[in-house]
Amino acid sequence: MTTPIAPGVASPEFLETSIGLLRLDDGVPTDWSTDKIYDNLDRSRALQAYLLGIPIVNQVSMRNTLKQYGPVNTTDVIWEDLVDSKTVELTANDNVVYSFIWLDTTEGPLVVEIPPDVLGLIDDMWYRWVADLGITGPDKGKGGKYLILPPGHTGEVPDGYFVVRPSTFGNWLPFRSFLNAEGDPKPGVEKVKETLRIYHLSDKDNPPDMKYVNLSGVPSNFVAPQDYAFWELLNQAIQEEPPTGSDPTTLGLFASIGIEKGKPFAPDERMKKILTDAANIGATTARTLGYRMRERDGYIYSDGYWRKPFFGGYKFEVSPGVANLDGATFFYFLATGVTPAMAEEMVGEGSQYPWTALDADGNPFDGGNTYRLRLPKDIPAKRFWSAIVYDTQTRSMLQTDQRFPSVSSQDEGVKVNEDGSVDVYFGPKAPKGMENNWVQTIPGKGWFMILRLYGPLEAWFDQSWRPGEIERVH
Repeated sequence: MTTPIAPGVASPEFLETSIGLLRLDDGVPTDWSTDKIYDNLDRSRALQAYLLGIPIVNQVSMRNTLKQYGPVNTTDVIWEDLVDSKTVELTANDNVVYSFIWLDTTEGPLVVEIPPDVLGLIDDMWYRWVADLGITGPDKGKGGKYLILPPGHTGEVPDGYFVVRPSTFGNWLPFRSFLNAEGDPKPGVEKVKETLRIYHLSDKDNPPDMKYVNLSGVPSNFVAPQDYAFWELLNQAIQEEPPTGSDPTTLGLFASIGIEKGKPFAPDERMKKILTDAANIGATTARTLGYRMRERDGYIYSDGYWRKPFFGGYKFEVSPGVANLDGATFFYFLATGVTPAMAEEMVGEGSQYPWTALDADGNPFDGGNTYRLRLPKDIPAKRFWSAIVYDTQTRSMLQTDQRFPSVSSQDEGVKVNEDGSVDVYFGPKAPKGMENNWVQTIPGKGWFMILRLYGPLEAWFDQSWRPGEIERVH
């Protein structure tokens, strides 16, 4: 007498599934079912690998572009006259002076002498936060020396430095200096050039000169490709960085599609087709999560369309130790720079970035229409606020007749209503008399916008102040 088979244990001979009819001979898949299953397995793993690889590929693209302008460590790519729409870079802003530097510790520890009065951070090759520098860092905006150690460093660590231990050799250092009270960026730029130094610890007695490359007004691209080339950039990072920088499951997904440290990435024609398909689906998935997020927890208000930039905090977690996969994907698709200073409640310090891709009726913005954003009085920003418009394709500043597609409290001539509120208009043409409160858009082209609050005040965090929804005027 045999033991009865419990329900759900055995497989039927035929199964109708989303990938078609499957056949099993006494529980063993037939040849044609096996082919279907492996195609589906490779495609599903490739899709997840794509979504998890977005931050890494973004960093590789950033690194590769920065290296075009000079050697790592000693080249500061700086926007001395602010970032404008000629720079294709994920959601940059035009209110501060950016400096981008790629750090590489493969030859040993690096010293970074950070200037005073800047807001900076270090993110590793996997785009995880490593450290804050400047105003929100341990130097508290006074400037200081940071020692960046390579992964696995076991040598002596000298005193007198703020010590930083990234898990990857390659790391991105962006920082922002600010305009003075007259709106002039030059004093901040001069201070950076006077005080910024980056050198190997072994060269501390004779540090090399820094190279400064001004990209203001210069066409440039920092945005990664979303097609098959995505996989080639991902492979670059995996070959260069130690596996300890990631986790076994993520690296296992990459390995399952042929991207593994120490091995050539050489997919056959079948796998190339699957990877191309997965890239197309993955890119569209990221765009869906970015522009049409279904999770209401990703919105700031239960009855509106303002979105959280950090859905799940700067670690992108649903709860401690549990990843918020959608939150991470949409952020890395749209933005750069991960730091607690952007995600946590730091009243009067740091920055906040509410953003939206939908109007008050829940529709995507149409560049042929005119919209109005009303900001109630007492906008809670200690330093300044700005509203910047971005291209839905490149996620970079919208390129129009305006060099800077924005309205800011730093601009001259911005009109304030009698009740203290400020109206910002978006459309092909400025409403009469509101030219200084207007951002130009392009008929037939989509856009989204970010409202930046530098030095956010308590009224933002307790939600006693709330921006209006963006309403279509005509």
